[in-house]
Amino acid sequence: MPHAPPLRALLSQYAAGSAVTCEPTDQGLLNRGYRLRTTRGHYFLKHHFDPETADPAAIARQHRATERLAALGVPVAPPLPDRDGRTVAVVGGHSYALHPWIEGRHRHGGQLTPEQCGRLGALLGVVHASLERVMPVQGRVPGARGEASAGPPDSTPAADPGADPADTFALIDDLLTRVRRHRPADSFDELARHRLLERRALLERHADRRPPRGGCVGWVHGDFHPFNLLYQGDAPAAIVDWDRLGVQPRAEEAVRAAAIFFVRPAGALDLPKVRAYARAYRRTAGAPPSELAAAVHRVWWERLNDFWMLRWHYERGDTRADPQFPAASALVVWWTREYEAVCEAFAD
Repeated sequence: MPHAPPLRALLSQYAAGSAVTCEPTDQGLLNRGYRLRTTRGHYFLKHHFDPETADPAAIARQHRATERLAALGVPVAPPLPDRDGRTVAVVGGHSYALHPWIEGRHRHGGQLTPEQCGRLGALLGVVHASLERVMPVQGRVPGARGEASAGPPDSTPAADPGADPADTFALIDDLLTRVRRHRPADSFDELARHRLLERRALLERHADRRPPRGGCVGWVHGDFHPFNLLYQGDAPAAIVDWDRLGVQPRAEEAVRAAAIFFVRPAGALDLPKVRAYARAYRRTAGAPPSELAAAVHRVWWERLNDFWMLRWHYERGDTRADPQFPAASALVVWWTREYEAVCEAFAD
């Protein structure tokens, strides 16, 4: 098994029995996960591999957040403590965490009814409202034995200004050069070149719409999308993968999530489902329509200037995100054309 975790050393720290089977999970772009069966049960073993989020202190902060959310009834899967009460196991310089195994499946927005879309938006609103209770941005965390709040992580500014178009134009030129030099040329190169030229033209027309710094900030999940939410039947069973927990504009997470859950294969958003989702989110998060409208503008601008999938492909030689590129790149064009309708769906 590639990248096999040190099971004997890990399990010696837990009262979880001996390993029987350990199989890599097949989803997730960054960290490595394993379905672990031992003589005492089934577990999810997570190897915190991404260097941006693998700091043991940051992982412990994520763990504390999920423990507190679970106490409020939010569907999460907090880590299991080891024999000494710690939830982060460091072996050979690598960080691991052991979680209960949650049976469930992932569901895209196309598989959800309008009522279930509302339940999804309400869930994210509850997450944001609950994080505000247990992880305040300033002051002390309630019930944490005097522990001070960690505050915004240094790597995640609370409210960045929008991307600078000058930087984006330079990036587009660089990526176009990489596309031209790629051999042998293939259909992905053809689509990438088309979208880069198209995006440059769009940005030239809308360069004066750069948004100011973001608005209302708070602790957010940071990566709320279908692969990080497990369903049992029609009900959400567990929100997983809290690696990107941080302080950011909250409504922007709601908009980003909707742009993933409700994008159709051709690159359009299912606006009736977005409307049901957004109404429920605003109600449970206590977010006014104006906050959602501002977030729509900032996330639209972010998408207009973002090329992370192409950078992975051409700069890293990492093709794991390639299947997402056709719909994601088409969405930017559709969103620009249907800008007012998208704002109305989120703020209505």
